[in-house]
Amino acid sequence: ASRVEQAAGYLRASGAMLYPQVSLLARGGGKAGGDASGLQGVGLFANWELDLWGRVRAGQAFARMQYESAELDNQYARQSIAALVAKSWFLTIEARLQHAQAQHMIESSDQLTTLAGERFRVGRGDVLDVTLARANAESLRDTERNLDFAYQQAVRSLETLVGRYPAAALNVADRLDPLPSAVPVGLPSELLERRPDVVAAERRVAGAFYRTEEAKAARLPRITLNVTGSSISSELCVLKNADNVVLSAGATLLQPIFLGGQLQAQVDIRTAEQQAAITDYGRISTRAFAEVENALSSSFSLAQRETILARAVGLSTRAVELSSDRLRVGSGDMRAVEQQQLALLDAHNIDLVI
Repeated sequence: ASRVEQAAGYLRASGAMLYPQVSLLARGGGKAGGDASGLQGVGLFANWELDLWGRVRAGQAFARMQYESAELDNQYARQSIAALVAKSWFLTIEARLQHAQAQHMIESSDQLTTLAGERFRVGRGDVLDVTLARANAESLRDTERNLDFAYQQAVRSLETLVGRYPAAALNVADRLDPLPSAVPVGLPSELLERRPDVVAAERRVAGAFYRTEEAKAARLPRITLNVTGSSISSELCVLKNADNVVLSAGATLLQPIFLGGQLQAQVDIRTAEQQAAITDYGRISTRAFAEVENALSSSFSLAQRETILARAVGLSTRAVELSSDRLRVGSGDMRAVEQQQLALLDAHNIDLVI
């Protein structure tokens, strides 16, 4: 936003050269005033450069392109921040859901530990089953601690991003919102030309062209019209005209002849900047196409994976139930239940990430 204000100031300053420049000079103080010349009076001076070759207009056009690109960069920054907030919000909800899933798995593991102890007490199990059950429960507690730490970090990051840190008062949703409808097929690629970063790059290319034209026009003559009106008196000498009022008008021609190649060097510099701007425009445009293509490809792929993983979660849940039933009736062992529990936890975590 500050760069936009800065560019707006440059634009106003560049446009001022298209109008006449008027200055007022006054001095007084008697014999000792000013430079002790004794001169005192007032003068009005006006000059106006005739922009015959478009040098001033090219400079103004460059400043306008810079201002527009700064505005577009500001819009892109705002959209990027909004997207980052949304992504952080989704990641925070995901971390909360993973943490809640780990807590459920701990409850189930504690039940298995109790069951293993009961089986050992009645002589249907051994110490190995009890030990493995306890080890599995402790491993799940460690996973739950790590997920809780990840959740707290996600909350702090989101609060910092939205300027609420360290309020610690962020209410995170306990579920993800439904996905929006799919992107319609057949949308034209010209829609990408509306992206602020792409348009800003295009404005910078146009600005570089104007900057080159300005450097080329600087090699041509400058014609300036001058109008002066003054009234001067002196306490040390007698001026020829008693009224001391002088009006004059004229013109000034300035033609660079030899500056050691400075002006041509400026043209070469602006031409190189123009080529760099074109290259940057191509880079940003290619990046925009790649981002959209990657997003669409990911959307299609993840939609298919979501269906597959949902079935995997359902089957893993059923497998845990069946292995637990077999353990209760004595036809299964603790290892099978623990393996199915870990498989269910992994399936849930992958499904949440998707």
